Amino acid sequence: MTAPLPRLHEDARLIVVDKPPGLLVHRSALDAHEHDSVVDRVGLETGARPWPVHRLDKGTSGALVLARDAEAARRLGAAFEAGTVAKRYLALVRGWPADAGRIDHPLARDPERASAGQPTRPAVTRYAVIRRFDWPFAVDDRHPSTRYALIEAIPETGRRHQIRRHLKHLGHPLVGDATHGKGVHNRAVAAWLGVTRLWLHAASIELPHPDDGRPLHVAAPPGPHWTRLLEGSAEER
Repeated sequence: MTAPLPRLHEDARLIVVDKPPGLLVHRSALDAHEHDSVVDRVGLETGARPWPVHRLDKGTSGALVLARDAEAARRLGAAFEAGTVAKRYLALVRGWPADAGRIDHPLARDPERASAGQPTRPAVTRYAVIRRFDWPFAVDDRHPSTRYALIEAIPETGRRHQIRRHLKHLGHPLVGDATHGKGVHNRAVAAWLGVTRLWLHAASIELPHPDDGRPLHVAAPPGPHWTRLLEGSAEER
């Protein structure tokens, strides 16, 4: 029996859940062997299948919004399309990027295909460094330690895998990203922290409520592994 998902907000029109890493938002042909999803769990819990109005990758944790009816889904979807939804993420990246920056780099529509020949769409992500780490293990024989950074990432557009692809473009790929990251770093950090995961967490979301447009802000508190990074206690095992 699957565990119920933590609810961050719930009312007559929508539900915001705290999605754990490793759980699909909905079933997908890209992960055909997986039969568990947020939509399935919430449908069983509430007796009515919800409408997911945005995506989080399977490996990403945090705030996920589900509409409880078709009209709420339409209005929330329109808010995402209009850019009136604000999202904030935590991410652990390889290296030490600049203290803050803005990544303005168009992305091909489908990240599952080669970008060459595809039309691109505008994509912008802002970021700021929260904490820097210099961990005492070697990934490169030239250096006895390896640098990583905890950052806040704020996507101004909503392209698929945007943060993951933008961080790769920046030269500071997301730790734990098997597609856009570096396997040697993913394995080294998993051994150091004792956790194997995609280090991306949807920490908060603000959107206009589908009833009257009033701002609704929902935060997803990071779990204990993130707390170690935020407090700097990940400096030691």
